[in-house]
Amino acid sequence: MKLAANLSWLYTEYDFPERLQACAQDGFKYAECMFPYEHPAELLREKAEVAGVEWVLINAPAGNWAQGDRGLAANPARRNEFRHAVEQAARYAQTLGVKKVHVLAGVVDLNCTDALANALACYEDNLNWLADTMSALPIDWLIEPINRGDVPGYLLAEQAAAHNIIKRLNKPNLGVQMDLYHCQKVEGDAVAALAQYLPTGRVKHLQIAGVPNRDEPALHGAGLNYQQVWQQLHTHTLSYSGHIGCEYRPKTTTRDGLGWIRSSGFSGTMEAFKP
Repeated sequence: MKLAANLSWLYTEYDFPERLQACAQDGFKYAECMFPYEHPAELLREKAEVAGVEWVLINAPAGNWAQGDRGLAANPARRNEFRHAVEQAARYAQTLGVKKVHVLAGVVDLNCTDALANALACYEDNLNWLADTMSALPIDWLIEPINRGDVPGYLLAEQAAAHNIIKRLNKPNLGVQMDLYHCQKVEGDAVAALAQYLPTGRVKHLQIAGVPNRDEPALHGAGLNYQQVWQQLHTHTLSYSGHIGCEYRPKTTTRDGLGWIRSSGFSGTMEAFKP
């Protein structure tokens, strides 16, 4: 299994471009992030090449994050902005060599039937446009269920809803990003969800974090037992051979908290791993 350091959450004591070298020093060979757009794509590619790290996933621009935007795809009034965001993400992905891009849906008034229906219709229309327009690129475009405790009003929260959309649209370059933290918070049994959804082939990227505090994954955590997760992933290894994004908030520094990797048995695949 291939662990990717999420550089929007890890190594935040370093300037963003320098996080690539920091994660490489700890043995990470893969990196992902939320939004790389404050830095030239060419610079981030060069930093990764020097560090010997491969970029594997980014998010498409999601609007004004500081003002509460959490995606554009489900907003009927911002279709043009969504298309420009996708085009920018595609340019960055091509420069960085990224093969996975997460497209956030956005928030909606869940208590308003008309608003919800319009958001869902817009969401599927935009995903159809995206899949067809970007079909020539070697990129999987992903949607992710996110728990509404962390992001109130987020359109997509349940695994079943995401899988039903991807199954209905039936586009080879669309898939699901399954964050086990969000899954456990929403559905209560991420281990069972893995057994249900990995064999479908629609899960194209995984992310992990401890539950309930979104810190380091715990092998015997009360919220989510990652020893069971590793066993489940091993059982379904033929169904999922992708990367596993480490998208969590370290309790102290990233480096001081990496002992969970050795305990998980991953350190053998991370040659330079330093607990």
